[in-house]
Amino acid sequence: MSPFLLTRQLPEDATEAALRADVLQGLTRTPKTLPPKWFYDAHGSELFEQITELPEYYPTRAEREILITRADDIAAATHARTLVELGSGSSEKTRYVIDALTELHTYVPVDVSESALSQAGHALIEERTGLDVHALIADFTGGLTLPDTPGPRLVAFLGGTIGNLLPAERAAFLARVRALMAPGDALLLGTDLVKDEKVLVRAYDDAAGVTAAFNKNVLTVVNRELGADFDPGAFDHVALWDADNEWIEMRLRARTAQTVKVPALDLAVDFAAGEELHTEVSAKFRKEGVRAELSAAGLDLAHWWTDGEGRFALSLSVAR
Repeated sequence: MSPFLLTRQLPEDATEAALRADVLQGLTRTPKTLPPKWFYDAHGSELFEQITELPEYYPTRAEREILITRADDIAAATHARTLVELGSGSSEKTRYVIDALTELHTYVPVDVSESALSQAGHALIEERTGLDVHALIADFTGGLTLPDTPGPRLVAFLGGTIGNLLPAERAAFLARVRALMAPGDALLLGTDLVKDEKVLVRAYDDAAGVTAAFNKNVLTVVNRELGADFDPGAFDHVALWDADNEWIEMRLRARTAQTVKVPALDLAVDFAAGEELHTEVSAKFRKEGVRAELSAAGLDLAHWWTDGEGRFALSLSVAR
């Protein structure tokens, strides 16, 4: 086997088809929505990297702290020979776990970006002699088929990304992840924790306006890919804490009444002044809630680690 393999599990036109479907469905419902995955074109990814370095945005630093201090514990608890990472991106944070897994045979990064997978995969095999990398171009929220690799497996889903899913979506996602696992395999899950409202809102509405630019980038993506005529300057970035659901909502609020045309969909969309386009939910968690959601999917919480300030958690659960 070559130390680096790349397998496509998405059709070449899957991204375009998904964008068209999401925009058509989202802009014709009430309230209007656009999914957060469309933030991440090349420019959006650059903006998010800037966000992770902002003083207000703690999750990336907090999770990295846990990975650095607990990587050996993760390795000792799992003895994983295969590491599967969902939404792997640059695989940068995962390197701490890879280094600690002395028995690791194969790393399986899963992402929709072929370029990100290739870049990260080739870098890893150059740095780590003997490691096989089998990258999958796939949407981890849909159907996923893992390669035949040695167990036990450790599946990693980091960054608090699970918070972008609504409760029913989380339940379906965790059930799909469990279906990929054999009894005794483990899931390493990153979850941002409930904390003071002011801290949370600042993390999603920074003083420098980087998150505002990131939020508005979804409009630029729709303009470029579908010929729409959104004016990003005609919308304000909004970040709100929903105490009942314990999540942050990001929205774009129309400054004036306006009509947006999307020629590729033969669609004209009216916005009233002050109307909000919902772009992201970012749920925050408590330990017992995470335990319950994992258990419902057939996973037993075995370890719970937080950063020194208790802002973020990594949980390790084991498949029943």
